[in-house]
Amino acid sequence: MAGEKARVPPGAIPNSMSFALGGLAGMTATVFVQPLDLLKNRMQLSGEGGAAREYKTSFHAFASIVKKEGIFGIYNGLSAGLLRQATYSTVRLGVFQSLTDKLSSSDRKPPGAIVKILMGMTAGACGAMVGNPADISLIRMTADGRLPAEQRRGYTNVFNALARITREEGILTLWRGCGPTVVRAMVVNAAQLATYSQLKQFLLSTSYFTDNVMCHFVASMISGLVTTIVSMPVDIAKTRVQNMKIVNGVPEYRGAVDVLKKVIEREGVLSLWKGFTPYYARLGPHTVLTFVFLEQFRILYYRTFVSH
Repeated sequence: MAGEKARVPPGAIPNSMSFALGGLAGMTATVFVQPLDLLKNRMQLSGEGGAAREYKTSFHAFASIVKKEGIFGIYNGLSAGLLRQATYSTVRLGVFQSLTDKLSSSDRKPPGAIVKILMGMTAGACGAMVGNPADISLIRMTADGRLPAEQRRGYTNVFNALARITREEGILTLWRGCGPTVVRAMVVNAAQLATYSQLKQFLLSTSYFTDNVMCHFVASMISGLVTTIVSMPVDIAKTRVQNMKIVNGVPEYRGAVDVLKKVIEREGVLSLWKGFTPYYARLGPHTVLTFVFLEQFRILYYRTFVSH
């Protein structure tokens, strides 16, 4: 039974491959959930500044986007989403797995819950700093379709976005909102990676689960719910800071705290969880798919290149 429950021993996969498999898992998952990421961003920007909300519900947002932008409009920003995963997920999952292998005891017992939380925060912060340019491109590309034609930025793909942002606004703009992005990533990863790892460990300690897709699915869905609840206020601050425009040299927001203050004052405290449904509908499946793909990629690599 023990052999069934832990099929990839700690340290069995090289660190460089842990990074590569993490990025590949995140990119594969993004292909499936990109429309939900677009919905989440549109919902978070709807009603900004106390204006009338563009979308009543997530379903209304989906129908409006398809009607105005076509069925492929729900995949706007896919190239940015893939690049974000290629940078952010590669680093965060690679760092987390490397720390897990390094800090596991000599008898292969994984680190405790507190250490896992700290590992998750470290991995998230590293990933966020590397992934911020792709993240700001993703926010802007998914938000563009809600604007009048004359106000749209019109990026054709993520590389066009990166080049134009650098040329038109300066290279440091690629790291605008990096503070709240790092904080969000620390919160998300402390919750997501630590709760997933701890839940998986708990499930495997029972007689009901072995290390298979069902175990990964259950741990991922619960982990995604916890992560959604704790991270949404930080996420809406990040989204609005990265999407804001500078008018006559004056930014719409002074920073993440200013966003939270204005959202609460103008839209109500519950607006900090605006877009909860698409956020969890995106984060839950993305968490599930990322970890399921990651586990399967790790097992495939181990069986193909290590165990033989």
